[in-house]
Amino acid sequence: MSETIVVLDFGSQYSQLIARRIRECSVYSKIMPYYTPADKIKAENPKGIILSGGPSSVYADGAPKCDPKLFELGVPVLGICYGLQLMVHLLGGRIARGKAREYGKAMLSIAGHSALFDSLSGEIQVWMSHGDKVAEMPACGYEILGSSGNTEFCAVKFKGHDFYGIQFHPEVVHTPQGKVIIANFCKHICKCVGDWTMKSFIDESVKAIREKVGASNVILGLSGGVDSSVAAALIHKAIGRQLTCIFVNNGLLRKNEAEKVRDLFGRNFSMQLVYIDATDRFLDKLAGVSEPEKKRKIIGNEFVRVFDDASAKIENAQFLAQGTTYPDVIESVPIDGNPAAMIKSHHNVGGLPKDMKFKLLEPLSRLFKDEVREVGRQLGLPEDVVMRQPFPGPGLAVRHLGAVSRETLAILQDADAIVVDEVKKAGLYYSTWQTFAVFLPIRSVGVMGDERTYDYVIALRAVESTDGMTADWSRLPYELLGVISNRIINEVTGVNRVVYDITSKPPGTIEWE
Repeated sequence: MSETIVVLDFGSQYSQLIARRIRECSVYSKIMPYYTPADKIKAENPKGIILSGGPSSVYADGAPKCDPKLFELGVPVLGICYGLQLMVHLLGGRIARGKAREYGKAMLSIAGHSALFDSLSGEIQVWMSHGDKVAEMPACGYEILGSSGNTEFCAVKFKGHDFYGIQFHPEVVHTPQGKVIIANFCKHICKCVGDWTMKSFIDESVKAIREKVGASNVILGLSGGVDSSVAAALIHKAIGRQLTCIFVNNGLLRKNEAEKVRDLFGRNFSMQLVYIDATDRFLDKLAGVSEPEKKRKIIGNEFVRVFDDASAKIENAQFLAQGTTYPDVIESVPIDGNPAAMIKSHHNVGGLPKDMKFKLLEPLSRLFKDEVREVGRQLGLPEDVVMRQPFPGPGLAVRHLGAVSRETLAILQDADAIVVDEVKKAGLYYSTWQTFAVFLPIRSVGVMGDERTYDYVIALRAVESTDGMTADWSRLPYELLGVISNRIINEVTGVNRVVYDITSKPPGTIEWE
């Protein structure tokens, strides 16, 4: 790449978001582990370096530290949160525990004019997530670019260098001007022109897939969702009929989903498609299992077992392709050995058996959902496929709290179908990140037809997001919520109460399990 910004990952849940914001500036970004030697970073010929946030304290035993020689490479450096604190620590300053942990929205007062805050002035909203803060800047000199009520050195420039540090997170959507700040760093400070496009990503991916696969065949689990559909299109572009798509009906799909997927891909795509109805196989394995992680592991393992059976009929099938995206990975396992904390496992990264005979092919594993959608558009996929709301790999199992039975699963499928139907009728489906129903394994007292009922509860979940890493609950119109609730209670046998989830992410997650 002619222009590269290197992001050193110190274990932040948001590291890939930083890279994504850089790519939105049409600048190529590459994430490297925090311990990468300076000479290896230099070999990337970076125009700039960003140090990510992270969960550690710079004084903690084993705290991740970068190679100090990277500050001698002669390129601009921006430290974010932990990255700022580490820069201060390594350059001779002092970090201390704050009087209070600062988490969530805060106001940053911008001091004067600087390249980092070009076009910005006054007060702007930022997103904080830290317990430590800068207590004393290094003796090399500094300039305060911005302060918050709790943090004097909230944005700084180290004098004599193009080194900048900010205590807040510009990469998350809750810092509304964060894109401007990152663009200023890329364009004004690092002097990037911005010549990287999604077409470049597709071209590079096609080349990489061909080199990795060679003459082998690939099988892909096609669900009809955005991720698997785009992965299929990208891999098909690279290797054509070496790809066989296998659509497994695990019984945990949305109502009538199996028929829709078979019709869509049978009609519109020239890919080889094998359909397997494994409903009984999955539901029998899940019988009586209520622990969320165990359900995910069972689904992941059984998913691969089904593929083992199907692949026996496909000659030279050596690769299992998946539509894994970065949010699947960042919430599940450390990347490149970084100290990221595990939140939950996804079936397509945490639930695969160790004895799986396939090699994994995951061409979308460094992309966020909006980037995946753009790749789909570039590959010519229909808009109704590209703009489908995200649907979890384990399906309705993670939207059904407690043990899954055929009876309660049918209740959830019927309720969920009503939610999707009404949201589409209201014209809000494509403008909302996700809208769905959740089955709660609790009963409550109700009155229907002058008779006492004791039936299940359905929770409605609707969130606004741009990347799935953070999300706010949707303020759906009361009239719409009323129609959905009324239909569910009247049309779905076994439900007498509907509630609405108004929890944002964080502190909650989008899915309930």
